[in-house]
Amino acid sequence: MFRRTPALTAAAVLLPLALTACSATDADNGSKDPAKGAASSAGFPYTVTNCGVTTTYKAPPKRAVTMNQHVTEVMLELGLAKSLVGTAYLDDKVLPKYVSQYEAVPVLAKEYPSYEQLLAADPDFVYGGYATAFAAGDGRSREALKKSGIDTRLNTEYCSKGDTAMDALYEEVREVGHTFGVSRRAETWIDEAKATNAATAKKLTSVEPVSVFVYDSGDKTAFTAGGKGIGNELITRAGGRNVFADLDKAFGDASWENVVARKPDVIVIYDYGATTVAQKKKRLLDDPALADVPAIRNKRFAVLPLSDAVLGVRAPAAVGKLAAQLHPEIPEGTPGEATTAP
Repeated sequence: MFRRTPALTAAAVLLPLALTACSATDADNGSKDPAKGAASSAGFPYTVTNCGVTTTYKAPPKRAVTMNQHVTEVMLELGLAKSLVGTAYLDDKVLPKYVSQYEAVPVLAKEYPSYEQLLAADPDFVYGGYATAFAAGDGRSREALKKSGIDTRLNTEYCSKGDTAMDALYEEVREVGHTFGVSRRAETWIDEAKATNAATAKKLTSVEPVSVFVYDSGDKTAFTAGGKGIGNELITRAGGRNVFADLDKAFGDASWENVVARKPDVIVIYDYGATTVAQKKKRLLDDPALADVPAIRNKRFAVLPLSDAVLGVRAPAAVGKLAAQLHPEIPEGTPGEATTAP
């Protein structure tokens, strides 16, 4: 099982980002320099510090590899499919709107590619979703890639001091957009995401939060969402209270005794990998130690694909999707009428 740890590593529908160009840069960010006969872009050189690594880009990367699904979807949402020369490691299925673009990108490995496989793709940029994408023991450290002339970015949820508020997602998209010269597209997406979040919040104004336990996986212990990841904020914004918000990481292990003691009203199951949702439910329902947990007694479950619950472009829609499951009494419909961000 893939462990997502910081140290190592939709009832609401997100309004679609209209992309009218497939070039690597926004029309208003790029210009032709007659003297040099090459494209020159506004906003470059661009210097950004990401998870302690400072990089200056003189121009947008041209040959990017994404490792982990949620960062692949960030690139596709920003219209950057043509900048991708490789991808790796799906947790579940890409959203239907990305399928045709995704299928045009070479898959370097089912999970993480080796250092040699990465070099064979000849990238100038590698974007990792979890810190394990840059595992030093596998030869893929950011330092090793830099020595090979390859710039890197790590999704900020997995920085050692990662900020996982929704604002961190906006900044993630903003920085990726600037790096690839598509700042206007990034800002359009951010505005739409803020409107989606605001509309969901408006619908939940009068609800009482319900207590939530996230079951990712695990048998002897429960691998769950802690208080440091975007998953915790999704629960809060969806009208819930994470019973393991005191776990000081994005994901971690909790004892089953603590699950029983904290009496969650709802169990959110993360859907991914070889173990099905039905199998996870059966494991929980068949455990006699959990029989008195309110969520088990009342068979109250919610389900999210894992890709919804990490720092990626699905998060605003995922709040609404989860809210509809935690609070089925709220009105149905697509949020989006609000224009002011929370």
